[in-house]
Amino acid sequence: MSVIDSIRGGLAPIHREGYPFILIGVAVSLLLLWLLPPLGWIAVLITVWICYFFRDPERVTPLREGLVVSPADGRVCLVGPAVPPPELGLGVEPMSRICIFMNVFDVHVNRSPVAGRIERIAYKPGKFLSADLDKASEDNERNGLVLDTALGRIGVVQIAGLVARRIVGFKQEGDMLAPGQRFGLIRFGSRVDVYLPAGIAPLVAEGQRAVAGETVLADAGALGGLTFRVD
Repeated sequence: MSVIDSIRGGLAPIHREGYPFILIGVAVSLLLLWLLPPLGWIAVLITVWICYFFRDPERVTPLREGLVVSPADGRVCLVGPAVPPPELGLGVEPMSRICIFMNVFDVHVNRSPVAGRIERIAYKPGKFLSADLDKASEDNERNGLVLDTALGRIGVVQIAGLVARRIVGFKQEGDMLAPGQRFGLIRFGSRVDVYLPAGIAPLVAEGQRAVAGETVLADAGALGGLTFRVD
């Protein structure tokens, strides 16, 4: 294997959503390098960071009936019972909620926690509070998915944060999702909440780091061996 192949193999692909921002960064960098070189080099560094932000690495998802994997990279910031957002139609009783906060250095491509059909997609405009606050789940702009799964109805909510200003979805109502399959992203910092049906207890704790499509958040207790899916 050549040195170039080794370097290329160690770099994560860039998601297509990042290309317009990268092209703008390159254009601004070239212009400033010509007119004001010191600012131009700052623009180059920002463009490199944009490439890093929109990276989209492959993940190896554990496959077994009953497993719920993380939909996002980041820090588990809240774990406990909470009433799901009303627009999801999941009722008014508290469900087990796991919240994962993504900072600006985390991968921001979101993945399905389980296999299931997208029963509902509900977008709600709102504020842009810091996403690691508990009230962000009520006040912030968000986009919720209800997944009809073998474990019951599971809610997944993308929440915009202090810096985030755009929630991007890749799927539509009625689409089927495999565990670990990409369904959206949030630009520049945010949070993803998972609402679990009754009887499924979280296996993670606040402060723990999670990896989208790989970290097991909960296990419904199904028996059987593990297999894996690369995506």
